[in-house]
Amino acid sequence: MAGKGTPATALLAKQKVAHEVHSYEHDPRHESFGSEAVEALGLDPARVFKTLVADVDGKLTVGVVPVTGQLDLKALAAAAGGKKAKMADPAAAQRATGYVLGGISPLGHRSRIPVVIDATAEGFETVFCSGGRRGLEVELAPADLVRLTGAVVAPIAG
Repeated sequence: MAGKGTPATALLAKQKVAHEVHSYEHDPRHESFGSEAVEALGLDPARVFKTLVADVDGKLTVGVVPVTGQLDLKALAAAAGGKKAKMADPAAAQRATGYVLGGISPLGHRSRIPVVIDATAEGFETVFCSGGRRGLEVELAPADLVRLTGAVVAPIAG
């Protein structure tokens, strides 16, 4: 792996979870971090998941959805046991996770944040998600991602 590890890759190593790290040169001009990963690594976009931080009834909650879809805020709120969700303030998301926007991983957050993973993840042998910085993706089994994040699995992609 090029460069230093991240809290996400450190967690995977510590828990001895089978995973693969994929890195690419991040282009700051690219509009979408998820589609950039798909293009740079030649991946099936349905298997690449983006990590979005939302505010559900005043509590930060992470939604993990395919890069091809949008986060359904109503579905996220319901899955998290809340009533109303909106996208979190970017600065709050970065503070709580310890990651920069475009590099937020569902793994290895600075503080404990509830995670909801879209149900489509379970249809694949492995999925890709941010490894904790722009230009770094980790590939792992969806069951491992769910276990390590303590996630709820629900249909949250719109």
